[in-house]
This record gives sequence, C-alpha cells and structure tokens, in this order.
Amino acid sequence: MFDLSPAHLILVIAVGAFTAAAAVWDIRTKRIPNKLTLPFFFAGWVFQIGMSLMYGWHHLGSAALGFLVGFGILFVLWFVGGGGGGDVKLMGALSVWLGFKLTLYVLMLSVMLVLVSTLYVVLTSMGKNGLRNTKQKYLATGKTPAGQKAKQETQSDKVGRRVMAFAGPVAVATWIVVMWNLPLLTTSVSAKEEVPQQTIKAPLNEATPASDTLQAPDTIEHSPSTATPAEEVQ
Repeated sequence: MFDLSPAHLILVIAVGAFTAAAAVWDIRTKRIPNKLTLPFFFAGWVFQIGMSLMYGWHHLGSAALGFLVGFGILFVLWFVGGGGGGDVKLMGALSVWLGFKLTLYVLMLSVMLVLVSTLYVVLTSMGKNGLRNTKQKYLATGKTPAGQKAKQETQSDKVGRRVMAFAGPVAVATWIVVMWNLPLLTTSVSAKEEVPQQTIKAPLNEATPASDTLQAPDTIEHSPSTATPAEEVQ
C-alpha cells in the first residue's frame, strides 16, 4: 500500500511497540519504568544519526528540537505537579524518534484526548458519587478528620489521583499521527527529500523551427493580368 523504506518501517514499528508497551505499563502500575524509556531514548539518537548520515543532518536537528519540545513541556508540567516523571521520560524518548513536527502533533492530540476523557470520567463520577465525593477523590479537597494531623500530599499521591494514565492518550495520538502521515513519510518523517525535476519550457519561437512556422501573409500578391482593360478596346 505504501512504499516504505527500511528506515521508515523501523520507525513505524519502533514507536508503535514502544507506546503500546508504555500504555500497558502505565495503566497497570501507574508508572513507566526507566528500563523501557532510557534504551528507547538512546536508540532514537542512533536512528537519527543514521538517517542524518544517509539523508542529511537536518534530521538530527529535527530530533533535537522535538526533544526540547516534548521533554521540555512535560518537564514543566511535572515540576508544577501536573504529571509524573515517567510521562516526562516517555515524551522525551518518543520525541527523538518523531522529530519536531510530529512531536507537536502528538502533544496537541494527546492533550485533547486527555481533556475529553477527563471530562467524561469526572461527569460520570459526579452522577454516581456526587460532587463532594468526586472533589475529594480527584482534587484532594476533603477535610481532615477531627483529631488527625493533616497529611501533606506526596508526588505519588498526586499521581494516584490522576483520572487516567497519560501514556494511553499518547499511544493513541502517536498511532493516529503516524498512520495519517504514512503517505508523506518520504518528505515529513526522517526521509530522503527528493527534489522534483522541473520541466524547462523553451520559448515558443525557439521551440518551433523556423521552417515549420506558418505565417499568414498580410497581402496576397497577384500576377499581372493579361486581360485587356475594357476602356482600351476600340
């Protein structure tokens, strides 16, 4: 269906398998281990260096920009308590493989999926458990029972209150973005850019030989008439 080079096939299989494994791990254990993200991170740089040697060093630059965006945004969210450290390493490793443009697409789509899913879960919980219990479960706004000392919330407590695992939306977003761009992999995802050959059109007066050019005469010349004019006839 698509004429993918071996490099593109490696890219599709690698990011598909990695995101699937990360999603399963995150859903089951609410964490993404370093033994999954770190090897994939270093393998991504090896892949991009190979692509740069074959097709141009701008591929390595795209991977670096993708890493700054993917890792940087998630790092800020983690720093302010809006995510887990595994999510940061997940996007950092994935962005090296995807490059700058596709990393942006995956981030935007995954955020949209998270917002829609979170809204659905919260509204469903409010309908079943009420507003107060929902706030206590997902926002930690419940009051400390009398006689007990208020417990300071840890990072693990914040991660445990997450409505859903972030790796799931990232996996779905990655699959959608990669599949959508499959026909354009040769130009948009670490592929060899082929400059289309331009057809040089010669001017009309040079393309058409002079001998083959038909020109209509402005006037038609007639041979002298041999007839005797009427007024000269006696």
